[in-house]
Amino acid sequence: MKILIPTAKEMNTEIPSLDANPLRPESQAVLDELARYSAQELESFYKISAEKAQEEYGHIQVLKNGTARNYPALHLFDGLMYRNIKRENLSKAEQAYLVKHLMITSALYGVIPAFAPIAPHRLDFLMKLKITGKSLKSHWQSAYEESVKEEDCIFSLLSSEFETVFPKEVREQMVTFKFMEDRDGKLKVHSTISKKARGAFLTALMENQVTSVEEIKKLSFAGFRYREDLSTGKELAFVK
Repeated sequence: MKILIPTAKEMNTEIPSLDANPLRPESQAVLDELARYSAQELESFYKISAEKAQEEYGHIQVLKNGTARNYPALHLFDGLMYRNIKRENLSKAEQAYLVKHLMITSALYGVIPAFAPIAPHRLDFLMKLKITGKSLKSHWQSAYEESVKEEDCIFSLLSSEFETVFPKEVREQMVTFKFMEDRDGKLKVHSTISKKARGAFLTALMENQVTSVEEIKKLSFAGFRYREDLSTGKELAFVK
């Protein structure tokens, strides 16, 4: 069983660093392409300020020359979902659960273990970067498929942007989740609810050592409960 989560734009580097692993060939190819851009070109490519573009240019250069500081992925990313994941004071069982089951999907590193060392960077699959004539999604598809080919159960907490990197036959195996809020009898779905809920849900999976769909249906967390009437075989709904 594997749980898949996406990366985040927000990062926290005020944490202990790790020794780097060698970049895989797919990652090196992406980095080589990014390294062709000047800081000014990155401003346009990322649609960010000149200051942010200069910062990203620096990230790319230290990655390229092998001097980038690396951090455990689960702690480096610090978006809303990540901030709602229990990451500190983990028990041995909780740590082991994340090591065994949690994978993070990245447009630069591929599908990586939760605590893999990675360097700060900005890249997602909506960006129009071509690698030897291929889109980022096409470039990574076979490696993404390979990362889960032995798994009989895949829990996806991915956005569609990351999920669609996997080929159709893999996506059809995934169990996905929908998180809603009941406001005066009306069910609301929006990104803030979903991101917070994904983090709380992953925490509940870890704390309860969940490995099956049937166990998931029994969970309650952060005010959310499973709703069978709103669920399908491959998409489980939770309402707060």
